[in-house]
Amino acid sequence: MELSGSIAAEPRPSTALLMVGGINKRFGGVRALRDVNLEVRAGEVHALLGENGAGKSTLIKILSGVHAADSGAIEIAGKPATFDSPARSREAGIAVVYQDLSLVESLSVADNLLLGREPRTRFGFVRKRELMARAGAFLSELGIPLDTKATVGSLPFAYRQMTEIAKALMGEVRLLILDEPTSSLTSNEVRILFDAIGKATRRGVGVIYVTHRLNEVFEISQRVTVLRDGANAGTFVTAETDMKRLVNAIIGTDRLAPAVSRAEAAAARSFDPSPVLSLSGVSNDRLSAVELSVMNGEIHGLAGLIGSGRTEILETIFGLRPVESGTLAIEGRPWLPNGAADAIAHGVALVPEDRHLQGLVLDHSIERNITLPRIPHFSRWGFMQQRAAARRADAAVARLSVKAQGTSSLVRTLSGGNQQKVVFGKWNDPRPRVLLLDEPTVGVDVGAREEIYGVIRNAARDGTGVLVVSSDLVELIELCDRISVIVDGRVARTLVRGEIDDAEELHHLLQIYQASEQGVLQELPA
Repeated sequence: MELSGSIAAEPRPSTALLMVGGINKRFGGVRALRDVNLEVRAGEVHALLGENGAGKSTLIKILSGVHAADSGAIEIAGKPATFDSPARSREAGIAVVYQDLSLVESLSVADNLLLGREPRTRFGFVRKRELMARAGAFLSELGIPLDTKATVGSLPFAYRQMTEIAKALMGEVRLLILDEPTSSLTSNEVRILFDAIGKATRRGVGVIYVTHRLNEVFEISQRVTVLRDGANAGTFVTAETDMKRLVNAIIGTDRLAPAVSRAEAAAARSFDPSPVLSLSGVSNDRLSAVELSVMNGEIHGLAGLIGSGRTEILETIFGLRPVESGTLAIEGRPWLPNGAADAIAHGVALVPEDRHLQGLVLDHSIERNITLPRIPHFSRWGFMQQRAAARRADAAVARLSVKAQGTSSLVRTLSGGNQQKVVFGKWNDPRPRVLLLDEPTVGVDVGAREEIYGVIRNAARDGTGVLVVSSDLVELIELCDRISVIVDGRVARTLVRGEIDDAEELHHLLQIYQASEQGVLQELPA
């Protein structure tokens, strides 16, 4: 993904802002970090890479004062530092923006930005006008288009995330740590974020940028440190390395190219040209006369900006939103979704965007989660048939290669990629007619991403029609037989595989994204 305003460049010859030397950390018998070293310079974007479980989160929590290192040294601007609490870390000028945001959703954007630092009168009352002015001026400086009066809870996730980042930058921050900041952003929103990061680094702020999206590393960072199995696997100057070398460092073997090429994967599938799912003129409060079909064995992608209606299409098909007009059909038979249970009964399955809140019960076992949608199937006279449920869970874990000690393991203990496989496992048996996927690889590492691609392709090869929403354009091109562009709740354009096979077609699709925002779809070059 090429983004305008890229700030990647040669590493700045500035002094070290952060020095981490020989950090070790154990949790019981597990050695999470082994002699880890990291240097971040003032004004530098330093990417931190590694698979889930590589030690990135543990290192971040040590820098943020959540965990204490067992041994090793930390220096800030040349001075020894000890972070025995989050407060001590913040006092040193370290701010962390996690994937799980810490905003007060009932307050406005401005209130969140200045929470605890509100301008007040001598009587202790908040100077509301000054608060709004200061928040608005700072957002304008960063180039982040947020309404300071908007209630945070009413904003899409992408804008809540930008609010969190702006809040971190508004303090006396010297080092900003961003954990997967673009996992739910569209290409246009990524540009806004990168511009804001660029402005922060020009003020001397150092940035640790944690991501699984390697293309972003080359856009945003000057240097890269890779962790593998809790230890350093290498530090690279971004301009002097390439994606293949980074992947080798991350996973230890050359897995840059998928085991099966996209063309081979498509050719291997038995493709039935008849639609398993069709929507004709479907409208509701978020959709406008949607015309869409998914064939048996097809992987059909939905591309669009946040708020364009992609997720709402999936929710409507799954019975979570009403159909006010238009018709749906499953294998040619008219059908009106009447709730999630009705959708499941008709062979429709959904893997939602937020697996933690919508897809899993984290404190239950793998077996319980996998069998949850089929409890009536495993019940007799009000009692669970435990052996049958266990057999089904074992089969799903084996088929999807879920890495766990056993199906009795709590889902919370699994990596992001394995948690996502458990969500897929819920719909593994019986095979669904239609599989709806909303951002299926958000927050999973490079190796797990390829494995999930294999799961999706296998589902299509078995005859399931797959409808997938993704903000990752490369992912859509890698996976999909057709891609429909969604604008303002309608299908604006559909591209077939022959139109989106190489970098030129990817650039064309990026143009469509930009055009969809500006409303000039008809003026695109051929």
